[in-house]
Amino acid sequence: MTDAATKGKSTTEETATTALPPCPDPPHRSALCLIKRSIDIVGALVGLLLLAILFIPVAAAIKLDSPGPILYRQERFGLQGRPFTILKFRSMVQNADALKSHVPNEANGLIFKNRHDPRVTRVGRFLRKTSLDELPQFWNVLKGDMSLVGTRPPTRDEVSRYEARHWLRLNVKPGLTGEWQVNGRSAIKDFEEIVDLDLRYQHRWSPIYDLALIWQTIWVLINKSGAY
Repeated sequence: MTDAATKGKSTTEETATTALPPCPDPPHRSALCLIKRSIDIVGALVGLLLLAILFIPVAAAIKLDSPGPILYRQERFGLQGRPFTILKFRSMVQNADALKSHVPNEANGLIFKNRHDPRVTRVGRFLRKTSLDELPQFWNVLKGDMSLVGTRPPTRDEVSRYEARHWLRLNVKPGLTGEWQVNGRSAIKDFEEIVDLDLRYQHRWSPIYDLALIWQTIWVLINKSGAY
């Protein structure tokens, strides 16, 4: 094997492992709970039915508003740092990832937020405000990559800078909703506060608590609070 090939292989292997926790803890008990998984499957089927009803009008609005694909796919990291591809309705311009470095980050820590992100399209702002952009994630829930309730799934750039405490939040599956979403959602701009909420969820978790958070999420969406 040539030096160049060896170097290329080494770089690939290094990239592949940057998102893995150095010393993974056992999964949280919620990740192994059949009741939670049953709730996820039922909720995902209901969500996918809603997606089927709304797909054509949402897709048409996205295509008429800006060029690019209807769905946005991105690598995210879930339970114990396992990578998966998250699905969303596209709410930004087609080359949004390439333009990210030109947008100032208004958050503190290992998250990215900008209240008036210029990459978001007109239709995208509506989709985000109503959380309709997240409907395709019910497919991720049905597959088992995500749960209805959990933590926010981080990107590779975020997890590559994680410290030991941050990895603890990935002892549960990422969720469509969770403590972060019902306790401020986008109004929370400090990553360490999000980690605190994620760890509080693990401490309080039960199937009943999940159902309570789902109900609170519905209430937040009805009141349209904390979204942008």
